[in-house]
Amino acid sequence: MTLSIHGVTITYGSAGSPAVDDVTLEVATGEVIALLGPSGCGKSSLLRAVAGLEPLIAGRIEWDGRDLAGTPVHRRGFGLMFQDGQLFPHRDVAGNVAFGLQMAGRRDYSRVSELLELVGLAGYERRPISTLSGGEQQRVALARALAPQPRLLLLDEPLSALDRGLREHLAVEIAEILRTTGTTAVYVTHDHDEAFTVADQVALMRAGRLVQTGTPADLWAAPVDAQAATFLGYRVVTDDGGTCLALGPRAVRVAHPGEAPDATGVVTGLTFARGERLALVDVERWGGQVRARTGAIETEPGSAVGLILEADGTIVLEPGSAD
Repeated sequence: MTLSIHGVTITYGSAGSPAVDDVTLEVATGEVIALLGPSGCGKSSLLRAVAGLEPLIAGRIEWDGRDLAGTPVHRRGFGLMFQDGQLFPHRDVAGNVAFGLQMAGRRDYSRVSELLELVGLAGYERRPISTLSGGEQQRVALARALAPQPRLLLLDEPLSALDRGLREHLAVEIAEILRTTGTTAVYVTHDHDEAFTVADQVALMRAGRLVQTGTPADLWAAPVDAQAATFLGYRVVTDDGGTCLALGPRAVRVAHPGEAPDATGVVTGLTFARGERLALVDVERWGGQVRARTGAIETEPGSAVGLILEADGTIVLEPGSAD
């Protein structure tokens, strides 16, 4: 079975400005696709349209070749998981997970314990929701969404309310759970690290339109333009010859004595990130500041340094992509 989105357009407000503008996309059986983009780009609107919660102005959404127009939310067989989990505080953990089965008309409550074990909450059946951490609540929400074995799972920013460390941990867990269960899923997020962890395919959106689709490796290796590169975590600079460069987090290092540098600059500060000491360097040739790995080289604010561009992590963008 496949989810097919053909030329979908959604508008909001009296002015009729498009929230989603002529988007076409396919999700294969067992595939997890992330809709990635900044707030307001239309990713959640598109997910809600797939769920049947938003009307289409144009286009169609099909499941396995069948147009879903007119099919109500509860008849689509899709599971939903939102940012706040939307759990019932008056039900315990088991009661919340069982609700997913009840909505699907199923009474196989032995599945509740199986699902809680799957999401790492074995033995939590009688716990009140109010006693759970934010991460535990989202695990319960995921178990509830998976309970009726939906043919498609829709997740709308499920981890955005959590702190970064927990988000990174749960993203890995969710990816493993979705692959273990073979669940087809559409995952909405504004965080490229989260999208790259969870998804098989990533659809990058901007201002309601789909700008690039591919595997996480594809998008990282060849962002479509400077704006995409910046959103994905590159530092984009233009050298004094007009060449547009996208510099990854590990693309720049401080040159060793005697090395011919690719550029020179002045250290304005020092920082420490992801286990590495970094120098903040103003580079006139590149028109701004970059972060450079220092390794064992001693640097201090105010000192002049040479910089080396590593081939792994440096992309030369196509002419015009910075516009």
